[in-house]
Amino acid sequence: MAKTTNERDLLWELIEDIKFAMLTTRHSNGHLHSRPLTTQNSELDEHSSLWFFVSRRSDTVADIAAQPQVNVVYADPSDDSYVSVSGDAAVVEDPAKKEALWTKATEAWFPGGVTDPDLALLEVRITHANYWDVKDSKLVQLLKIAKAAVTGKPPTNLGEHGEVRMK
Repeated sequence: MAKTTNERDLLWELIEDIKFAMLTTRHSNGHLHSRPLTTQNSELDEHSSLWFFVSRRSDTVADIAAQPQVNVVYADPSDDSYVSVSGDAAVVEDPAKKEALWTKATEAWFPGGVTDPDLALLEVRITHANYWDVKDSKLVQLLKIAKAAVTGKPPTNLGEHGEVRMK
């Protein structure tokens, strides 16, 4: 990952290559429900939003209508990069945005194309995020953990952890 001084850019650098995210909502029964979704945007927009396509008939839409606060988690274990995003979600009616974000792969879920009546556009406006990003190789990490096990002192310097606030 390239160095950057802008936290918003850093956040996007951490998640831009992770194709799938886990979106968590609160169901009407009070339970937290998570499901995998594909991030559609190729950069953060002016509202620092993440965009997803979902089914209008899904629990996701019902959950968000009742309680719009959500969590979106990105994980790239091969790169030791993890991001937890909190934000406010809404179903947005914007045919131009749907068209701009549409890909041929999306047709697997919405065979009616960009005008499929079941296709809903979900926007998550990021309020804040936490990230963990480990720069050391797996071998260096293993050595630090082994040292900690021998000395009885927790490992240190196992990566960067930070918080990004959008509001």
